[in-house]
Amino acid sequence: MNYLAHIYLSGENDLVTIGNFMADGIKGKKYKKYAKDIQIGILLHRHIDTFTDAHKTVRKSTKRLHKKYGHYSGIIVDILYDHFLAKNWSRYSDIPLEDYANTFYDSLEEHYHILPIRIQKMMPFMIADNWLLNYASVEGIQRVLEGMNRRTKNRSGMDKAVNELEVFYTDFEAEFTSFFEELIEFSKLKLKELNSNI
Repeated sequence: MNYLAHIYLSGENDLVTIGNFMADGIKGKKYKKYAKDIQIGILLHRHIDTFTDAHKTVRKSTKRLHKKYGHYSGIIVDILYDHFLAKNWSRYSDIPLEDYANTFYDSLEEHYHILPIRIQKMMPFMIADNWLLNYASVEGIQRVLEGMNRRTKNRSGMDKAVNELEVFYTDFEAEFTSFFEELIEFSKLKLKELNSNI
């Protein structure tokens, strides 16, 4: 899953959410140097990624892209799924997405000192371009995919994946909706477990 899903699945604790958001920048056991709630967020992120990568519905989505995008297919599906979460946000939250995103950006700025350098560098762009809100439109997803493609020095061709999104839109949306219900339940249980064990 991509940024919006990870943030959403963290629950209402700001530090758990920050930990989940920055988890890709924390390798191995380095998470142990952080406060308990940050640790929970980092570990929750890892569990979500493992559950997602192994899930048959997600694999169905990635298989559709694999021939053209190879090992980048999983990254593309993560981004596409965030689109469907943003587009259907009111199904999952009573807080409007714009308000939710702004609250998260405020929290990021408040906890800036905790963030890994890579996230600190990315954060101003994320806030200025309001990534979380822009995921809701196909145009916004196009910009995200273009940015990801530039990061691979244009090797991935990810900027073209909006074509598959448009052609298989209803298939991807149905797969996301089915999978995300399971992921919400999994994340709630895992969060409870981590809170008890750390």
